[in-house]
Amino acid sequence: MKSLLKISSILLVVLNACTSAQLSQTINDLNKTLGGETPLTTAEVADGLREALIQGISKGSDLVSQTDGYFKNPEIKIPFPPDVKKVENTLRDIGLGSEVDRFILTLNRGAEEAAKEAKPIFIQAIRSMTIDDAWAILKGEQDAATQYLRRTTSAQLREKFKPVIQSALNKVNATRYYSELVNRYNQIPFVEKVNPNLDDYATDKAIDGLFLMIAKEEKLIREDPVARTTDLLKRVFGYKK
Repeated sequence: MKSLLKISSILLVVLNACTSAQLSQTINDLNKTLGGETPLTTAEVADGLREALIQGISKGSDLVSQTDGYFKNPEIKIPFPPDVKKVENTLRDIGLGSEVDRFILTLNRGAEEAAKEAKPIFIQAIRSMTIDDAWAILKGEQDAATQYLRRTTSAQLREKFKPVIQSALNKVNATRYYSELVNRYNQIPFVEKVNPNLDDYATDKAIDGLFLMIAKEEKLIREDPVARTTDLLKRVFGYKK
């Protein structure tokens, strides 16, 4: 208990520092007063955050990349593109509901397939995280790490993820089904012709779903000690009280 109180005091002081240099100096100064006690170090914080993010991404990616990972998860299931909702409604009205349902299924299958390739993209971004980034995340909101990833990787992730989703959609025939549906709709007399970009839509929705699952895993690690499956995670997140 005495040791825990000392470490907690250290954390309170350290959390008030702003830069990695200030953090290091603070820790060094406090080390001298603890008689050999080992406080939480800046390197441990950075490593712990990276480990937590990689764990969250791995779990999140594994959840969504399995069969029905998107399709049977109401939080992230990808619906018919909302900007052409009238296409879905019209096709259902003329008896093509089963074709629409088949497309929605393959759309989500494409996202599930693409999610298998997303993990390394995220992990590369995590490994480049600075110590200052790590401390800011540790002191941040429940989804601070997820928001950091979204802020720093979205453009690059989308660029790399789009060809993956394109390939995945082609693999499960979602692109062909979509083209067939849109072509059928455009053949209906007096309707306004549509041709939205399915790849862009599917890419954005697949990435949003992946971030959502990562955020849930991050929140779990922050709140539930049982979710901290390694000593480093327990040490880093156990001190932020």
